[in-house]
Amino acid sequence: MRAPNIQHIALIGNFLPRKCGIATYTTDTYAALKQRFPGLRVDVYAMDDHPGRYDYPDAVTRAIPQHDRGGYLDAARAIEASGAQALWVQHEYGIYGGPAGEHLIALIDRLSIPVIATLHTVLETPNPDERRVMEALLRRASRVIVMAERGREILGRVHGADDRKIAMIPHGVPDRPLADPEDFKPRFGWQGREVILTFGLLAPSKGIETMIEAMPAIAAARPDALYVILGATHPNLVAHEGEAYRDRLKALATERGVAGHVAFVDGFVEQDELLDYLQAADVYATPYPNPAQITSGTLSYAVAVGKPVVSTPYVHATEILADDHGVLVPFHDSGAFAREIARLLADKSARTALAERAYARGRTMLWPRLAETAVEALAAIVAARPRRFARPAKALVPLRPDIAAVERMSDATGMLQHSIYSVPDRRHGYCIDDNARALILMSRIEEIDDALRDKWTSVYAAFVQYAWNQELRRFRNFMNFDRTWCEDVGSEDSNGRALWALGVTARDAKAQKHRDWAAALFDATASIALELGSPRARAFAMLGAAAMLGAHPGHALGREILTRFGEELIALLGRNRRPEWQWFEIVLAYDNARLPEALLRAGMALGRRDFTGVGIETLQWIVTRQTSPEGRFRAVGTESFGRAYAPPLQFDQQPLEAQATVEACVAAHEATGERRWVDEAMRAYRWYLGGNDLDLPLATAQDGGCFDGLMPHGLNRNQGAESILALQLANCAISALSKATGNVATPVRAAVA
Repeated sequence: MRAPNIQHIALIGNFLPRKCGIATYTTDTYAALKQRFPGLRVDVYAMDDHPGRYDYPDAVTRAIPQHDRGGYLDAARAIEASGAQALWVQHEYGIYGGPAGEHLIALIDRLSIPVIATLHTVLETPNPDERRVMEALLRRASRVIVMAERGREILGRVHGADDRKIAMIPHGVPDRPLADPEDFKPRFGWQGREVILTFGLLAPSKGIETMIEAMPAIAAARPDALYVILGATHPNLVAHEGEAYRDRLKALATERGVAGHVAFVDGFVEQDELLDYLQAADVYATPYPNPAQITSGTLSYAVAVGKPVVSTPYVHATEILADDHGVLVPFHDSGAFAREIARLLADKSARTALAERAYARGRTMLWPRLAETAVEALAAIVAARPRRFARPAKALVPLRPDIAAVERMSDATGMLQHSIYSVPDRRHGYCIDDNARALILMSRIEEIDDALRDKWTSVYAAFVQYAWNQELRRFRNFMNFDRTWCEDVGSEDSNGRALWALGVTARDAKAQKHRDWAAALFDATASIALELGSPRARAFAMLGAAAMLGAHPGHALGREILTRFGEELIALLGRNRRPEWQWFEIVLAYDNARLPEALLRAGMALGRRDFTGVGIETLQWIVTRQTSPEGRFRAVGTESFGRAYAPPLQFDQQPLEAQATVEACVAAHEATGERRWVDEAMRAYRWYLGGNDLDLPLATAQDGGCFDGLMPHGLNRNQGAESILALQLANCAISALSKATGNVATPVRAAVA
């Protein structure tokens, strides 16, 4: 059978030979898919709790170390690169790393393909981490599969899940003929015994004690009765206490005088052997004590081979055994288990009739049916995925600078860092990085009221001024909402940005009072630049020093900063470059274009052609790396950071990178007069308007806002200060470039449809 419009999927979960129920389920799911749809490519990503321990089969494309978040991100990149059309997640608490398995969310957030998730546990009372992770999964998944109708009800009641996204697909089961237990008992030496079986990883959550307590009454009524407890002890329990729990159960059987009626089979059995054990049993018992248990694979298998089942009324049992397909007894009620099991063992006709009813229900749960239903769901979500059509470049008209969103994020203290969607998030307070950028914006934006400019220039300037720690001679960076500082000394980058803002304000502020203030504070603080070691922090200081030289051409410290750091940048390039790697560092990071821009500004300020030459050369290199195969600007993704001599990765793309590239290209145009740099600036700028990998605008043209990033599956819809300022400073740069060249598209206030 051919899968409709589906040729390739990825499947993530545990996988055999790892010994657990999820591994068995995922392996069986894979086998069912391949058997039912032979042409379907299924890439398996196996969660690995002990890297190196398991000898995975060829079906496993990649093992993901459970606690290594980087491994999840690597897997996301591999899934994207593979061309898989959808991801099918087997979700269970405890198999994914991070609080409540949040590393899984990091993986799926970096995928552009649809996600379908099978939930093996649905909790009535999740803790805060479990709730947060589950609701993130529910938001991201296009379809959610539960194995019991109660799971659907809980998802709606507890999490507010959209019922239209939820499908109930029973646990898959193998196909075996209905058999007489007497045909299988000799294999296990059980001739002449009436066998009651419980199967699964041994743990206190299985309620085995209840059945052992029932055995004296059962043995009294049926002297040949044998209760078989099949399964290895749960690995987590073994790691904690060895086999102490199994020993306690054996001691309980001895204490109750039924040691001869209770047998332990210690081992993780393969499926065919498990089915033989099940078919050798006369009655199957599940004494689970947890009413909320949504799924039991062992119960499903027992029903599939036609076992009369006596069970506590946990969720899965009440549904699968409904309508007289099994026997339900109260939780922890040993007497009820004894009574019902003894009754079934004594009445062969009743036992046979119940077995036939159970077997008939099992026919509705066979693995091929699960595979067909799941592939239908996958096909539907792939078919419903909207197709993106690139908008023509001529429609992406530049926007006028607009401080509405900047004001929305600002108060009398300064500009707040973060938002939830467009609403400022006061929990994270303020930082000098954003207030320095906002101060630069007040000098560069043209069309605002003088009183408004004066107000906000003073607010942002006051923040920068208050951040200066005279005793330690460093700027602080982070401030709480209550105006208390989080630190005494900010990062090197934040100190470099503060100097940059002071230099620009000293040169470009519209009011003389602000120019005088900025020049004085620059002179009092700029010597700290000579102690900075980070290339980016130095580049920021260079941009401030170049601006100071524009305001005061003889500024000695500004010349020293530009000369020393410019020469050191060129030396850094010489140490790290390779034929294929014309860059200052062995890695790509954030604000990359600021390094060549600093050299270009220094070269123009000092008349150093070597500086401008290297600035042009390295800017051309980074621009090439920031170009998609379709010719659009592609910001270096944050997942690229820290990868030595490696090409950039696509996501997550941040607004800061487009702004840095726009302003570096403006500098290159000033240095060379070459039209190509106007074109490169416009290409980077159009990223905000939808000229990007996802054809989605990040700018909210109606209010000057900007979303925080481009993710594989869409936009990060928060609008933090950094993103808003990046857009508005890019607007200013493009507006100035338009006036300088006279042939850039005329900016408009709301141009993105």
